[in-house]
Amino acid sequence: MGRRGYIPEDHKQFTGKQLELLQKAADEVRYLLDRGYDVKPVTTFIGNHYIFSERQRLALARSVASAVSAASRTGRELLAGPQALPEVVHIDGFNQIITLEVALSGSLVLRCRDGVIRDLAGLRGTYRIIEQTQTAVSLLLEHLKFLNIKRACFYLDAPVSNSGRLAGLIRQCAEETGVLADVRVIADVDRTLERLDGVVSGDAIILDRCGSWLNLMPEIVKQLEDVWIISL
Repeated sequence: MGRRGYIPEDHKQFTGKQLELLQKAADEVRYLLDRGYDVKPVTTFIGNHYIFSERQRLALARSVASAVSAASRTGRELLAGPQALPEVVHIDGFNQIITLEVALSGSLVLRCRDGVIRDLAGLRGTYRIIEQTQTAVSLLLEHLKFLNIKRACFYLDAPVSNSGRLAGLIRQCAEETGVLADVRVIADVDRTLERLDGVVSGDAIILDRCGSWLNLMPEIVKQLEDVWIISL
């Protein structure tokens, strides 16, 4: 059924000397972001200097945030502990499920400098359910149950292909797991989540704008075997 996010060239572009160069470049990207430069021209400039591929540049853009942005995200992050987590969480469905599918496929995932785990798979309006999808959904729901989250609202982008099928699978897995879940297929997920508290997403723009968020992915990925994860 395929491996989500698998690119054979990644084994050359994200290992050995190339990985060392990427980690050095990430420090340089952070330096420029901290001085007010925008991420796109910065990654273009640094990428040209090191002759990086588009995928390597994307990894830099997704991995690095300015110190101000990272601190803002950390300041609004809800941590499992003595304080109560929200009774309802709002989940960026495709964002979280695809990252888990990529990790389960043995494809590359990134441990980013704001503590978030992200992938390089992208969506671009097309999506199909693969053999790892049900496991990904179940892992997410089981972790919510572990955290005693009372209810989860999943948001899926209506324009994306197979969003209805994924919605049905989430409902089925939620019933089997015993988690109360709403699944909403809507036109603009990002704009909706940006206005909410208790958001579960790895999207940097959403994390910069939402009221508060939970970072579930590191704890879930920690349970998996043979995960290919790098830090830039």
